[in-house]
Amino acid sequence: MRSLDQNSNGYAHMSSSRHSLDGERSANDYEHAVHLASLAEKKRLWWRNALINSLFIASWFFFATLISVYNKWMFSPEHYGFPSPLFVTTIHMWVQFALAALLRYTLPRHFRPEHTPGRDDYIRKAIPTGITTGLDIGFSNLSLKLITLSFYTMCKSSSLVFVLLFAFLLRLETFSFRLVGVIILICVGVLLMVATETHFVLSGFLLVTSASALGGLRWSLTQLLLRSKNIGMSNPAATLFWLAPIMGITLAITSALIDGWGKVFSSPFFASPGESLKTLFFLFCPGVLAFCMVLSEFYIIQRAGVVPMSIAGIAKEVTTIICAAWFFGDELTPLNITGVAITACGIALYTYHKYKRSMDKNIALDPHGNPLPEEEVIGGDVALEAGRSGEMLRLTEDVDEPLDEERHQEPGSDERQSGRELLFTVEDDEDEETAAHPRKVTRTDSMPPPYSDDGAGALHEIWDENRDR
Repeated sequence: MRSLDQNSNGYAHMSSSRHSLDGERSANDYEHAVHLASLAEKKRLWWRNALINSLFIASWFFFATLISVYNKWMFSPEHYGFPSPLFVTTIHMWVQFALAALLRYTLPRHFRPEHTPGRDDYIRKAIPTGITTGLDIGFSNLSLKLITLSFYTMCKSSSLVFVLLFAFLLRLETFSFRLVGVIILICVGVLLMVATETHFVLSGFLLVTSASALGGLRWSLTQLLLRSKNIGMSNPAATLFWLAPIMGITLAITSALIDGWGKVFSSPFFASPGESLKTLFFLFCPGVLAFCMVLSEFYIIQRAGVVPMSIAGIAKEVTTIICAAWFFGDELTPLNITGVAITACGIALYTYHKYKRSMDKNIALDPHGNPLPEEEVIGGDVALEAGRSGEMLRLTEDVDEPLDEERHQEPGSDERQSGRELLFTVEDDEDEETAAHPRKVTRTDSMPPPYSDDGAGALHEIWDENRDR
Protein backbone atom coordinates (compact mmCIF):
# COMPACT_ATOMS: atom_id res chain seq x y z
CA MET A 1 0.00 0.00 0.00
CA ARG A 2 1.04 3.58 -0.65
CA SER A 3 0.87 6.52 1.69
CA LEU A 4 1.58 10.19 1.21
CA ASP A 5 3.87 11.67 3.89
CA GLN A 6 3.79 15.45 4.28
CA ASN A 7 7.14 16.91 5.33
CA SER A 8 7.91 20.20 6.98
CA ASN A 9 8.41 21.95 3.63
CA GLY A 10 4.91 21.16 2.54
CA TYR A 11 5.99 18.62 -0.10
CA ALA A 12 4.26 15.29 -0.36
CA HIS A 13 6.56 12.28 -0.52
CA MET A 14 5.64 8.74 -1.51
CA SER A 15 6.12 5.65 0.59
CA SER A 16 5.34 2.12 -0.55
CA SER A 17 5.42 -1.41 0.82
CA ARG A 18 7.61 -2.37 -2.13
CA HIS A 19 10.50 -0.49 -0.53
CA SER A 20 11.19 -3.58 1.54
CA LEU A 21 12.00 -5.43 -1.68
CA ASP A 22 14.07 -2.75 -3.38
CA GLY A 23 15.69 -1.31 -0.25
CA GLU A 24 14.58 1.57 1.90
CA ARG A 25 14.46 4.93 0.08
CA SER A 26 15.01 8.19 1.88
CA ALA A 27 12.85 11.26 1.45
CA ASN A 28 15.74 12.98 -0.31
CA ASP A 29 15.36 10.56 -3.23
CA TYR A 30 12.10 12.30 -4.08
CA GLU A 31 13.12 15.78 -2.99
CA HIS A 32 15.09 16.24 -6.24
CA ALA A 33 12.71 14.61 -8.72
CA VAL A 34 11.34 16.42 -11.76
CA HIS A 35 8.78 18.89 -10.48
CA LEU A 36 7.30 22.35 -10.69
CA ALA A 37 9.39 24.96 -8.89
CA SER A 38 8.17 26.21 -5.54
CA LEU A 39 8.18 29.92 -4.67
CA ALA A 40 11.49 29.59 -2.82
CA GLU A 41 13.06 27.83 -5.80
CA LYS A 42 11.74 30.50 -8.17
CA LYS A 43 13.36 33.21 -6.05
CA ARG A 44 16.63 31.29 -5.98
CA LEU A 45 16.58 30.89 -9.77
CA TRP A 46 15.69 34.55 -10.30
CA TRP A 47 18.58 35.81 -8.19
CA ARG A 48 20.98 33.36 -9.79
CA ASN A 49 19.94 34.46 -13.29
CA ALA A 50 20.09 38.10 -12.24
CA LEU A 51 23.68 37.63 -11.05
CA ILE A 52 24.79 35.85 -14.23
CA ASN A 53 23.02 38.38 -16.46
CA SER A 54 24.60 41.21 -14.48
CA LEU A 55 28.04 39.75 -15.16
CA PHE A 56 27.34 39.63 -18.90
CA ILE A 57 25.95 43.18 -18.78
CA ALA A 58 29.05 44.35 -16.91
CA SER A 59 31.20 42.68 -19.57
CA TRP A 60 29.17 44.40 -22.27
CA PHE A 61 29.55 47.78 -20.50
CA PHE A 62 33.30 47.27 -20.16
CA PHE A 63 33.99 46.43 -23.79
CA ALA A 64 31.48 49.02 -25.05
CA THR A 65 33.28 51.68 -23.01
CA LEU A 66 36.64 50.63 -24.48
CA ILE A 67 35.14 50.76 -27.98
CA SER A 68 33.75 54.25 -27.28
CA VAL A 69 37.16 55.48 -26.12
CA TYR A 70 38.74 53.90 -29.21
CA ASN A 71 36.20 55.53 -31.53
CA LYS A 72 36.75 58.89 -29.85
CA TRP A 73 40.49 58.59 -30.41
CA MET A 74 40.27 56.99 -33.87
CA PHE A 75 37.88 59.47 -35.51
CA SER A 76 38.62 62.68 -33.62
CA PRO A 77 40.60 65.20 -35.73
CA GLU A 78 42.56 66.14 -32.60
CA HIS A 79 43.90 62.58 -32.34
CA TYR A 80 44.26 59.97 -35.11
CA GLY A 81 41.47 61.40 -37.26
CA PHE A 82 40.60 58.43 -39.51
CA PRO A 83 37.91 59.65 -41.95
CA SER A 84 35.67 56.58 -42.44
CA PRO A 85 33.81 55.00 -39.48
CA LEU A 86 31.92 52.59 -41.75
CA PHE A 87 35.15 51.25 -43.23
CA VAL A 88 36.48 50.60 -39.72
CA THR A 89 33.26 48.80 -38.74
CA THR A 90 33.50 46.68 -41.89
CA ILE A 91 37.01 45.58 -40.91
CA HIS A 92 35.79 44.77 -37.40
CA MET A 93 33.05 42.51 -38.81
CA TRP A 94 35.60 40.37 -40.63
CA VAL A 95 37.77 40.22 -37.52
CA GLN A 96 34.74 38.97 -35.59
CA PHE A 97 34.10 36.34 -38.26
CA ALA A 98 37.71 35.13 -38.02
CA LEU A 99 37.58 34.92 -34.21
CA ALA A 100 34.22 33.10 -34.26
CA ALA A 101 35.65 30.62 -36.77
CA LEU A 102 38.69 30.14 -34.53
CA LEU A 103 36.46 29.27 -31.56
CA ARG A 104 34.28 27.06 -33.73
CA TYR A 105 37.15 24.90 -34.99
CA THR A 106 39.46 24.90 -31.96
CA LEU A 107 36.75 24.32 -29.32
CA PRO A 108 33.99 22.50 -31.23
CA ARG A 109 32.57 20.92 -28.09
CA HIS A 110 31.59 24.33 -26.69
CA PHE A 111 31.10 26.55 -29.74
CA ARG A 112 30.03 24.25 -32.60
CA PRO A 113 26.39 23.07 -32.43
CA GLU A 114 25.35 19.73 -33.89
CA HIS A 115 23.29 21.27 -36.69
CA THR A 116 24.27 23.66 -39.46
CA PRO A 117 21.80 25.98 -41.21
CA GLY A 118 20.44 24.74 -44.51
CA ARG A 119 20.26 26.95 -47.56
CA ASP A 120 16.59 27.84 -47.08
CA ASP A 121 17.05 28.67 -43.38
CA TYR A 122 20.14 30.74 -44.14
CA ILE A 123 18.36 32.72 -46.85
CA ARG A 124 15.12 33.25 -44.93
CA LYS A 125 16.52 33.82 -41.41
CA ALA A 126 20.22 34.63 -41.34
CA ILE A 127 20.52 36.95 -44.36
CA PRO A 128 17.67 39.32 -43.30
CA THR A 129 19.25 39.60 -39.82
CA GLY A 130 22.66 40.45 -41.26
CA ILE A 131 21.28 42.97 -43.76
CA THR A 132 19.20 44.81 -41.14
CA THR A 133 22.27 44.97 -38.88
CA GLY A 134 24.38 46.49 -41.63
CA LEU A 135 21.69 49.01 -42.58
CA ASP A 136 21.18 49.97 -38.93
CA ILE A 137 24.86 50.80 -38.52
CA GLY A 138 25.06 52.47 -41.94
CA PHE A 139 22.03 54.73 -41.45
CA SER A 140 23.20 55.67 -37.95
CA ASN A 141 26.63 56.76 -39.20
CA LEU A 142 25.14 58.60 -42.16
CA SER A 143 22.68 60.52 -39.98
CA LEU A 144 25.55 61.78 -37.78
CA LYS A 145 26.85 63.68 -40.80
CA LEU A 146 23.58 65.61 -41.01
CA ILE A 147 22.48 66.17 -37.39
CA THR A 148 24.13 66.91 -34.06
CA LEU A 149 24.99 64.20 -31.54
CA SER A 150 22.37 65.45 -29.03
CA PHE A 151 19.59 65.37 -31.63
CA TYR A 152 20.78 61.91 -32.74
CA THR A 153 20.59 60.64 -29.14
CA MET A 154 17.10 62.08 -28.68
CA CYS A 155 15.83 60.37 -31.84
CA LYS A 156 17.65 57.12 -31.09
CA SER A 157 15.77 56.82 -27.80
CA SER A 158 12.79 55.67 -29.87
CA SER A 159 14.63 52.40 -30.57
CA LEU A 160 13.19 50.93 -27.36
CA VAL A 161 9.67 51.42 -28.74
CA PHE A 162 10.60 49.57 -31.94
CA VAL A 163 12.28 46.82 -29.94
CA LEU A 164 9.09 46.29 -27.93
CA LEU A 165 6.91 46.47 -31.07
CA PHE A 166 8.85 43.77 -32.91
CA ALA A 167 9.08 41.69 -29.73
CA PHE A 168 5.27 41.69 -29.61
CA LEU A 169 4.91 41.00 -33.33
CA LEU A 170 7.37 38.08 -33.25
CA ARG A 171 5.92 36.77 -29.95
CA LEU A 172 9.13 37.24 -28.02
CA GLU A 173 7.23 39.15 -25.31
CA THR A 174 3.70 38.68 -24.01
CA PHE A 175 1.60 41.79 -24.53
CA SER A 176 0.92 43.68 -21.33
CA PHE A 177 -0.41 47.21 -20.81
CA ARG A 178 1.82 47.47 -17.75
CA LEU A 179 4.87 46.69 -19.88
CA VAL A 180 3.82 49.21 -22.54
CA GLY A 181 3.37 51.88 -19.87
CA VAL A 182 6.80 51.18 -18.37
CA ILE A 183 8.49 51.38 -21.79
CA ILE A 184 6.75 54.69 -22.59
CA LEU A 185 7.85 56.04 -19.20
CA ILE A 186 11.47 55.08 -19.93
CA CYS A 187 11.34 56.66 -23.40
CA VAL A 188 9.97 59.92 -21.96
CA GLY A 189 12.72 59.91 -19.34
CA VAL A 190 15.43 59.37 -21.98
CA LEU A 191 13.98 62.15 -24.11
CA LEU A 192 14.10 64.58 -21.19
CA MET A 193 17.50 63.29 -20.12
CA VAL A 194 19.16 64.32 -23.39
CA ALA A 195 16.86 67.22 -24.25
CA THR A 196 18.59 70.33 -25.47
CA GLU A 197 18.04 73.09 -27.97
CA THR A 198 18.95 71.76 -31.39
CA HIS A 199 18.29 72.37 -35.06
CA PHE A 200 15.76 70.03 -36.68
CA VAL A 201 16.91 68.38 -39.94
CA LEU A 202 14.24 66.29 -41.65
CA SER A 203 16.60 64.05 -43.66
CA GLY A 204 18.71 63.30 -40.59
CA PHE A 205 15.59 62.65 -38.52
CA LEU A 206 14.29 60.13 -41.10
CA LEU A 207 17.64 58.37 -41.26
CA VAL A 208 18.06 57.96 -37.50
CA THR A 209 14.41 56.89 -37.09
CA SER A 210 14.89 54.28 -39.82
CA ALA A 211 18.03 53.12 -38.02
CA SER A 212 16.04 52.79 -34.78
CA ALA A 213 13.38 50.69 -36.51
CA LEU A 214 16.01 48.48 -38.16
CA GLY A 215 17.77 48.13 -34.80
CA GLY A 216 14.60 46.89 -33.12
CA LEU A 217 14.02 44.41 -35.96
CA ARG A 218 17.56 43.06 -36.06
CA TRP A 219 17.77 42.42 -32.32
CA SER A 220 14.44 40.58 -32.39
CA LEU A 221 15.58 38.49 -35.37
CA THR A 222 18.84 37.76 -33.55
CA GLN A 223 16.92 36.47 -30.54
CA LEU A 224 14.92 34.17 -32.81
CA LEU A 225 18.14 32.79 -34.27
CA LEU A 226 19.62 32.20 -30.81
CA ARG A 227 16.51 30.21 -29.88
CA SER A 228 16.62 28.05 -33.03
CA LYS A 229 18.50 24.89 -32.10
CA ASN A 230 17.64 23.06 -35.31
CA ILE A 231 19.55 25.46 -37.57
CA GLY A 232 22.79 25.50 -35.58
CA MET A 233 22.69 29.06 -34.21
CA SER A 234 21.80 28.39 -30.58
CA ASN A 235 25.35 29.32 -29.55
CA PRO A 236 26.30 33.04 -29.66
CA ALA A 237 29.67 32.28 -31.25
CA ALA A 238 27.99 30.14 -33.91
CA THR A 239 25.42 32.86 -34.58
CA LEU A 240 28.18 35.42 -35.02
CA PHE A 241 30.06 33.01 -37.31
CA TRP A 242 27.09 32.78 -39.69
CA LEU A 243 25.99 36.43 -39.46
CA ALA A 244 29.33 38.26 -39.61
CA PRO A 245 29.97 37.66 -43.35
CA ILE A 246 26.53 39.06 -44.26
CA MET A 247 27.02 42.07 -42.00
CA GLY A 248 30.51 42.59 -43.38
CA ILE A 249 29.34 42.52 -47.01
CA THR A 250 26.40 44.86 -46.28
CA LEU A 251 28.66 47.33 -44.47
CA ALA A 252 31.31 47.11 -47.20
CA ILE A 253 28.73 48.08 -49.84
CA THR A 254 27.36 50.88 -47.64
CA SER A 255 30.87 52.14 -46.86
CA ALA A 256 31.87 52.11 -50.54
CA LEU A 257 28.77 54.12 -51.47
CA ILE A 258 28.93 56.66 -48.60
CA ASP A 259 32.65 57.09 -47.90
CA GLY A 260 34.21 56.02 -51.16
CA TRP A 261 37.06 53.56 -50.76
CA GLY A 262 39.12 55.47 -53.28
CA LYS A 263 39.28 58.40 -50.90
CA VAL A 264 40.12 56.11 -48.01
CA PHE A 265 43.08 54.38 -49.68
CA SER A 266 44.37 57.62 -51.21
CA SER A 267 44.42 59.33 -47.81
CA PRO A 268 47.69 59.93 -45.89
CA PHE A 269 46.88 56.89 -43.72
CA PHE A 270 47.94 54.62 -46.61
CA ALA A 271 50.57 56.90 -48.14
CA SER A 272 53.52 54.63 -47.35
CA PRO A 273 54.08 51.01 -46.29
CA GLY A 274 54.93 52.11 -42.77
CA GLU A 275 51.79 54.23 -42.45
CA SER A 276 49.73 51.42 -43.98
CA LEU A 277 50.96 48.90 -41.42
CA LYS A 278 50.31 51.35 -38.60
CA THR A 279 46.78 52.04 -39.89
CA LEU A 280 46.02 48.33 -40.34
CA PHE A 281 47.16 47.68 -36.77
CA PHE A 282 44.74 50.32 -35.44
CA LEU A 283 42.01 48.92 -37.69
CA PHE A 284 42.30 45.21 -36.88
CA CYS A 285 43.32 45.04 -33.21
CA PRO A 286 40.20 46.78 -31.79
CA GLY A 287 38.17 44.17 -33.66
CA VAL A 288 38.94 41.87 -30.74
CA LEU A 289 37.17 44.33 -28.42
CA ALA A 290 34.23 44.50 -30.83
CA PHE A 291 34.08 40.69 -30.89
CA CYS A 292 33.94 40.48 -27.08
CA MET A 293 31.29 43.23 -26.96
CA VAL A 294 29.03 41.58 -29.57
CA LEU A 295 29.46 38.17 -27.95
CA SER A 296 28.36 39.66 -24.61
CA GLU A 297 25.33 41.20 -26.34
CA PHE A 298 24.34 37.86 -27.83
CA TYR A 299 24.64 36.09 -24.49
CA ILE A 300 22.42 38.74 -22.87
CA ILE A 301 19.83 38.35 -25.64
CA GLN A 302 19.92 34.58 -25.37
CA ARG A 303 19.56 34.53 -21.58
CA ALA A 304 17.30 37.54 -20.90
CA GLY A 305 15.81 38.69 -24.20
CA VAL A 306 16.00 41.70 -26.46
CA VAL A 307 13.90 44.07 -24.32
CA PRO A 308 16.02 43.61 -21.14
CA MET A 309 19.17 44.11 -23.22
CA SER A 310 17.83 47.38 -24.64
CA ILE A 311 16.88 48.61 -21.18
CA ALA A 312 20.34 47.61 -19.94
CA GLY A 313 21.76 49.85 -22.67
CA ILE A 314 19.66 52.75 -21.39
CA ALA A 315 20.85 52.01 -17.85
CA LYS A 316 24.38 52.29 -19.19
CA GLU A 317 23.61 55.75 -20.59
CA VAL A 318 22.08 56.85 -17.27
CA THR A 319 25.17 55.61 -15.43
CA THR A 320 27.45 57.47 -17.86
CA ILE A 321 25.56 60.74 -17.44
CA ILE A 322 25.55 60.50 -13.64
CA CYS A 323 29.28 59.67 -13.53
CA ALA A 324 30.10 62.51 -15.92
CA ALA A 325 28.19 64.98 -13.76
CA TRP A 326 29.63 63.63 -10.50
CA PHE A 327 33.29 63.22 -11.41
CA PHE A 328 33.85 65.62 -14.32
CA GLY A 329 31.42 68.38 -13.41
CA ASP A 330 29.25 68.17 -16.54
CA GLU A 331 26.31 70.54 -16.26
CA LEU A 332 22.81 69.08 -16.12
CA THR A 333 19.74 71.25 -16.48
CA PRO A 334 16.70 70.66 -14.24
CA LEU A 335 15.02 69.07 -17.26
CA ASN A 336 17.92 66.65 -17.69
CA ILE A 337 17.89 65.74 -13.99
CA THR A 338 14.14 65.08 -14.19
CA GLY A 339 14.72 62.83 -17.18
CA VAL A 340 17.40 60.85 -15.33
CA ALA A 341 15.05 60.35 -12.36
CA ILE A 342 12.14 59.26 -14.58
CA THR A 343 14.35 56.85 -16.52
CA ALA A 344 15.72 55.31 -13.33
CA CYS A 345 12.18 54.83 -12.00
CA GLY A 346 11.13 53.24 -15.28
CA ILE A 347 14.04 50.80 -15.18
CA ALA A 348 13.20 49.88 -11.57
CA LEU A 349 9.54 49.31 -12.52
CA TYR A 350 10.55 47.09 -15.44
CA THR A 351 12.80 45.02 -13.17
CA TYR A 352 9.92 44.59 -10.73
CA HIS A 353 7.60 43.66 -13.63
CA LYS A 354 10.00 40.91 -14.76
CA TYR A 355 10.37 39.68 -11.18
CA LYS A 356 6.60 39.36 -10.70
CA ARG A 357 6.26 37.56 -14.03
CA SER A 358 8.95 35.10 -12.99
CA MET A 359 7.22 34.42 -9.67
CA ASP A 360 3.83 33.83 -11.33
CA LYS A 361 5.19 31.55 -14.05
CA ASN A 362 5.29 27.77 -13.68
CA ILE A 363 8.88 26.54 -14.05
CA ALA A 364 9.77 22.88 -14.53
CA LEU A 365 12.94 21.77 -12.75
CA ASP A 366 15.06 18.71 -13.47
CA PRO A 367 16.34 16.40 -10.70
CA HIS A 368 19.30 18.76 -10.15
CA GLY A 369 17.09 21.82 -9.62
CA ASN A 370 17.86 23.39 -13.00
CA PRO A 371 15.06 24.69 -15.23
CA LEU A 372 14.06 22.42 -18.07
CA PRO A 373 14.08 23.88 -21.60
CA GLU A 374 10.65 25.16 -22.54
CA GLU A 375 10.60 23.18 -25.78
CA GLU A 376 10.91 19.92 -23.81
CA VAL A 377 7.94 20.76 -21.60
CA ILE A 378 5.83 22.14 -24.45
CA GLY A 379 6.83 19.36 -26.81
CA GLY A 380 5.65 16.71 -24.39
CA ASP A 381 9.02 15.22 -23.48
CA VAL A 382 8.29 16.00 -19.83
CA ALA A 383 4.83 15.62 -18.33
CA LEU A 384 4.27 17.67 -15.20
CA GLU A 385 1.43 17.40 -12.74
CA ALA A 386 -0.21 20.46 -11.20
CA GLY A 387 1.73 20.38 -7.95
CA ARG A 388 4.70 18.59 -6.55
CA SER A 389 2.82 15.83 -4.81
CA GLY A 390 1.02 14.96 -8.03
CA GLU A 391 4.31 14.81 -9.86
CA MET A 392 5.80 12.57 -7.18
CA LEU A 393 2.77 10.32 -7.49
CA ARG A 394 3.22 10.09 -11.25
CA LEU A 395 6.95 9.40 -11.04
CA THR A 396 6.75 6.74 -8.33
CA GLU A 397 3.54 5.02 -9.36
CA ASP A 398 3.77 1.21 -9.57
CA VAL A 399 2.16 -0.29 -12.63
CA ASP A 400 1.07 -3.48 -10.90
CA GLU A 401 -0.26 -1.65 -7.83
CA PRO A 402 -3.01 0.82 -8.88
CA LEU A 403 -4.07 3.76 -6.75
CA ASP A 404 -7.12 3.55 -4.54
CA GLU A 405 -9.34 5.50 -6.90
CA GLU A 406 -8.32 3.22 -9.80
CA ARG A 407 -8.82 -0.12 -8.07
CA HIS A 408 -12.53 -0.31 -8.70
CA GLN A 409 -12.15 0.33 -12.43
CA GLU A 410 -12.02 -2.44 -14.98
CA PRO A 411 -8.66 -3.14 -16.59
CA GLY A 412 -8.17 -0.99 -19.68
CA SER A 413 -11.08 1.31 -18.83
CA ASP A 414 -8.78 4.37 -18.83
CA GLU A 415 -7.61 3.60 -22.31
CA ARG A 416 -11.14 3.11 -23.60
CA GLN A 417 -12.39 6.26 -21.92
CA SER A 418 -9.63 8.43 -23.38
CA GLY A 419 -10.07 6.90 -26.84
CA ARG A 420 -6.47 5.69 -26.95
CA GLU A 421 -5.09 2.20 -27.52
CA LEU A 422 -1.77 1.13 -26.09
CA LEU A 423 0.72 -0.58 -28.39
CA PHE A 424 1.56 -2.98 -25.60
CA THR A 425 0.75 -3.39 -21.91
CA VAL A 426 2.48 -4.80 -18.89
CA GLU A 427 0.10 -7.76 -18.94
CA ASP A 428 1.21 -8.63 -22.45
CA ASP A 429 4.84 -8.66 -21.36
CA GLU A 430 4.00 -10.86 -18.39
CA ASP A 431 2.08 -13.32 -20.58
CA GLU A 432 5.02 -13.58 -22.96
CA GLU A 433 7.46 -14.10 -20.10
CA THR A 434 5.23 -16.76 -18.55
CA ALA A 435 4.96 -18.60 -21.84
CA ALA A 436 8.72 -18.60 -22.25
CA HIS A 437 9.52 -19.47 -18.60
CA PRO A 438 6.61 -21.15 -16.81
CA ARG A 439 6.49 -20.21 -13.17
CA LYS A 440 6.13 -22.62 -10.30
CA VAL A 441 3.08 -21.55 -8.35
CA THR A 442 3.47 -21.57 -4.58
CA ARG A 443 0.45 -21.21 -2.37
CA THR A 444 0.74 -18.87 0.58
CA ASP A 445 -2.63 -19.33 2.25
CA SER A 446 -2.91 -20.99 5.65
CA MET A 447 -5.38 -23.75 4.63
CA PRO A 448 -4.29 -26.92 2.83
CA PRO A 449 -5.66 -27.67 -0.61
CA PRO A 450 -8.60 -30.01 -0.92
CA TYR A 451 -7.78 -33.72 -1.27
CA SER A 452 -9.80 -36.84 -1.57
CA ASP A 453 -10.97 -38.57 1.55
CA ASP A 454 -8.36 -41.33 1.16
CA GLY A 455 -5.29 -40.37 3.16
CA ALA A 456 -6.57 -36.86 3.85
CA GLY A 457 -5.83 -37.10 7.57
CA ALA A 458 -2.12 -37.88 7.02
CA LEU A 459 -1.74 -35.08 4.55
CA HIS A 460 -3.37 -32.64 6.96
CA GLU A 461 -0.92 -33.65 9.70
CA ILE A 462 2.06 -33.03 7.39
CA TRP A 463 0.63 -29.64 6.32
CA ASP A 464 0.13 -28.55 9.95
CA GLU A 465 3.68 -29.55 10.89
CA ASN A 466 5.16 -27.47 8.02
CA ARG A 467 2.99 -24.51 8.92
CA ASP A 468 4.12 -24.59 12.60
CA ARG A 469 7.73 -24.43 11.50
